[in-house]
Amino acid sequence: MNDHVRLHCLRHAESENVVTGTAGAQPGAALTARGRVQASEAGLRLGGQGITHVYAGTAVRARQTAAIVAGTLGLTTGVTVVPGLEEVGLGRMEGTRDPAVRARTAEVLRSWVVDGDLDQAVADGESGHAVTARVTAALTSLVAAHPGGTIAVVGHVASLTAGLGVLCGLGGRVWGAPLPHAVPFLVEYGAGPGPTWRCPDWPGE
Repeated sequence: MNDHVRLHCLRHAESENVVTGTAGAQPGAALTARGRVQASEAGLRLGGQGITHVYAGTAVRARQTAAIVAGTLGLTTGVTVVPGLEEVGLGRMEGTRDPAVRARTAEVLRSWVVDGDLDQAVADGESGHAVTARVTAALTSLVAAHPGGTIAVVGHVASLTAGLGVLCGLGGRVWGAPLPHAVPFLVEYGAGPGPTWRCPDWPGE
């Protein structure tokens, strides 16, 4: 049996919370008009890749991006929502527009990805352990459901970076190259003698 799985992952397209500089998971933030165009362009980029299904986290902006991608690809299976792919929660700092909180969020993400210090968190928000555990569980469930397949997965900049940082051992090589909106990149999973994950195609690296 072919257990090799190709995941075309992408950050959601531009959304209202990004434009307003609002920090946190912000599950209700929708796409902007520009974001809808970006999502359609992502679908065009993914044409011909053999994608059979599109998955998304629970946030509105991720689901909207995934729906546009699936529609552009002409998929009749629609989009499946997968809990665990949400953006990093910031606890009592959720929803703030304070630049200092955004700076602290970047500092914490760097400690997770570059230094491997998963104990760090923004205020009483999620630790790196919590974020990487849920993202890893979500992605692992998807590869188990599609042995030998090719799928698309829509997530968020910080949680995808943290989760794939652990799975692919990204370390500092991707720091300074944050995931742009709606630009697909390849992640490969192979069972082999032991599960292996590869991120050979990080945007901007």
